[in-house]
This record gives sequence, C-alpha cells and structure tokens, in this order.
Amino acid sequence: MTVSLPPFQPLVDAHWRDVARLAHALSGPGEGDDVAQQAWTQALAAYPRLTNAHNLRSWLMTITARCAMDGHRSRNRRPRPTDEVPEPTERAPAADLVVTQRDSGLWELVRALPPRQREAVALRYVADLDHAGVAAAMGTTPGATRRLVSDALAALRSEVEK
Repeated sequence: MTVSLPPFQPLVDAHWRDVARLAHALSGPGEGDDVAQQAWTQALAAYPRLTNAHNLRSWLMTITARCAMDGHRSRNRRPRPTDEVPEPTERAPAADLVVTQRDSGLWELVRALPPRQREAVALRYVADLDHAGVAAAMGTTPGATRRLVSDALAALRSEVEK
C-alpha cells in the first residue's frame, strides 16, 4: 500500500513550535532543546516507513513524549555529583538479613511453622522468588506453593493478632 506523504520540511515548519513546547514541558531543566532535536531525528528516520498520513501532529507529539521519557530514564541512571563522598564501610555479607529486636518475635513465629510452610515463606520473601521459582526449588507446583505460603501467612497473622 502506497501512502502519499508530504515532504518532511513542511511538516517541520507546521509543527516545530508544538514539538518544542511539549519537549520543554516534559523534559528536565535545560534539556528541552535536546529532546526536541531527538524527536525530530527519530521522526525523520521513521517518516519513510509511515503507512498512514493521517494526524501527523499526534504522531510527532507521541515521538516527543517518548523522547522526553527516555531522557528522564537516562538522567536517573547517570551518577549525580555530590559535595562529599562517603567513606566505604565494611559490611558483613549477610548484613541485609540482620534481624532486629522488633523482628525477632516474628522470626520465632516463622521458625515455629511446619517445615514446608517455613521453606515456602523463606523462598518467597527472603530469597524473593516468585511462585514458579518457589515451586521449582521445592519440587512442587506453583499452585501448591501458593497454598503453602497462604496457609503460612494466615497462621502468622493469627499468631501476631493474639
């Protein structure tokens, strides 16, 4: 199917203000021009492959919004400068699993669970496996592990609410 697309330059002339305005509104400080330029670059690359020439303005706005979102994502991955660099501290390998005094009562209740329920809860919430991963580790089905975890949580709730 052949689509009759207008030349790209008249499209730019008609919509450059809209693209620039949206890019500045959606991007971080000082990045609006870069986002607009990225949007126009992507639009130019995709323009020959368009299969529909209706509502080209919306198509440009969608590209601009996605470029702005990509800018936010990449900005969040970049290191941020700080005035002070904290000194590295020695950490025990299992420092994240340190049980606080407040949690010790709960872990005593977990230890009192039947062995399969205890194992299912530990794999689900300590090892952070999904039910399929728990099932694979325990040699059972995901439905069975859901039931084990559910029963264990119900038992823990009833003990905590006492």
